[in-house]
Amino acid sequence: MRIDHEVYGLDLDTPLRISRSVMSRRDAVRVVVEHDGSQGHGEVVTSTYYRLDVEAITSQLNRLRPVLADADSPETGLDALHADATVPEGVRAAVDAALHDLLGLRHGVPVHALAGTPHWHDTPTAYTIGITTPEDAAVRAAALAGRGFSVLKVKAGADPERDVAVVAAIRTAAPNARLVLDPNGGWSRDETVRLVERITAAGVVLDAVEQPIPPGDPDALAWVRERCPAPLVADEDAATVADVRRLAGAVDGVNIKLAKCGGLRPALEIVSAAREGGLDVMLGCLVASSLGIAPAVHLAGHARWVDLDGHLLLAHDPWSGISGEDGTLRLSGVPGLGVVRR
Repeated sequence: MRIDHEVYGLDLDTPLRISRSVMSRRDAVRVVVEHDGSQGHGEVVTSTYYRLDVEAITSQLNRLRPVLADADSPETGLDALHADATVPEGVRAAVDAALHDLLGLRHGVPVHALAGTPHWHDTPTAYTIGITTPEDAAVRAAALAGRGFSVLKVKAGADPERDVAVVAAIRTAAPNARLVLDPNGGWSRDETVRLVERITAAGVVLDAVEQPIPPGDPDALAWVRERCPAPLVADEDAATVADVRRLAGAVDGVNIKLAKCGGLRPALEIVSAAREGGLDVMLGCLVASSLGIAPAVHLAGHARWVDLDGHLLLAHDPWSGISGEDGTLRLSGVPGLGVVRR
């Protein structure tokens, strides 16, 4: 089994601002795993938050060459990959995706059939509106609703008063959209309760509030959940199966990102742990191409909330195959991940 890679840039259509950063571009590394004449593909993107740059990514991929060379099948490749906890989760997720792509090609089925959902159903995805002014947010929300988006994720956490005004403006501009509020850990626990109460008192129903407080304090999340009039979802606090088990009863749901947990195999373990703990699942992503987003799309049948819009935020997506431009993710039904190079 042979592994190779290619580096390319991804420019965003509009800079995305969240509580801790602003992004207009990132690099991506396409991972190619070849076995018995077939190729599987995956993608890992650079991330300051996850401490991944191109040099770190390619170094890890080169270190995996002999590991995969010794594997005689995608299954044994997956076993060897996930046995090495020193490989960063984003890199592991990309190789995991390529190996699942190979498995789907070998068995003649889409990856979602390997992931426990044999029948695909077209799925609405959220679209992210970054931190901006109420006026700009309203214009964007109206345009997105006009394109067919029924779920909007609203970034917050930089200015509490403006956050409230932005939500109100979006609700007026897109009255039928489901709203997910994401402060990216930018609020305190008291601010969270106070601000969500103000928003809901104004008649705005929130579909979820995602990781409103800084990660690292599950007890504080539980305190917020007891007082918050909207479902509470943990993101940064929910990276592993052990994390999810600790969060049972403290939140309503957990956000699974493949770049955070290490790929489809650990993601399915987290799905099982969430179900055992009575937690719902949100699927999230980083800004990436359709190749990078596709593996999570194949898990959509396991999720209550789907926030897989990373490819939609790009000025040009070098891959296709998962749609979403009208607010609905669609798969082609072909074996493997089902994405193709443009």
